[in-house]
Amino acid sequence: MKKSHQSQPIYIFCLVFFLCSATSITAQEVEDEREFDYLQGSGKGPKQWGAMKKEWSACKNGGMQSPIDLSSHRVTLVPNLGKLDISYNPCNATVKNRGHDISIYWEGNAGSIHINGTQYLLKQSHWHSPSEHSVNGRRYDMELHMVHLSSDPNVTNKIAVVGVLYKIGRPDSFLSKLTGHVKSMMDQMEQRNIGTIDPREIKIHKKNYYRYMGSLTVPPCTEGVIWTINKKIRTVSRDQVKLFRVAVHDYAEMNARPVQPLNLREIQVFDRRKGSTNN
Repeated sequence: MKKSHQSQPIYIFCLVFFLCSATSITAQEVEDEREFDYLQGSGKGPKQWGAMKKEWSACKNGGMQSPIDLSSHRVTLVPNLGKLDISYNPCNATVKNRGHDISIYWEGNAGSIHINGTQYLLKQSHWHSPSEHSVNGRRYDMELHMVHLSSDPNVTNKIAVVGVLYKIGRPDSFLSKLTGHVKSMMDQMEQRNIGTIDPREIKIHKKNYYRYMGSLTVPPCTEGVIWTINKKIRTVSRDQVKLFRVAVHDYAEMNARPVQPLNLREIQVFDRRKGSTNN
């Protein structure tokens, strides 16, 4: 019995350490809409993020911030990147109005992406409009971010995000499935289970993409994020873009952070068309 009592503090310490580690991995983005916004002159807009809290200082002082402009004259063709190694599964999901965006949280095993031998599990997806990343100076009408996390303690870069850009055109079939749920939580912080959702229906293009090192695009603007942006531009209807904007609380006409300086970073591109970096 004495030996058991002595081991209990060790057990509790290990449990607390595990829980803290899990929290440090998953609690990356600030979700409280009252803490920041995208409005000019509000005192809480993108220009002020880095000065609002000490732990948000990277938003102002970081040298590897996102989003960026994906300019064709600054990219490097890297054939050995290969096509994206993505394996997604149908999974139970929750849709949430976070006040500054609409998000889907994947509960359980929704699949993963492998980058440089590391597995990153799909955890969350959300939308920005207009797009945060631009291509040769052009911002598109909407951008999807699929957020993946690694729990490997030996991996420095814990976050990998896959981005998809949209222009106005035919409605997006995946967004159409969410329309009813989003309409039912208009202008209110709410979340609800929406049953099994298949992330494969987002139809990530695996053979043409940009790759660079950046950051989260919301506070705390954590750096070391591996970004993969699909080169294939998908379509979305004007009504879908409007719905995903008016449903949130921040009353801004957009929820996209301005483009950040590239500095000395390299933008890699994989294109199945050998020798081509054109869009």
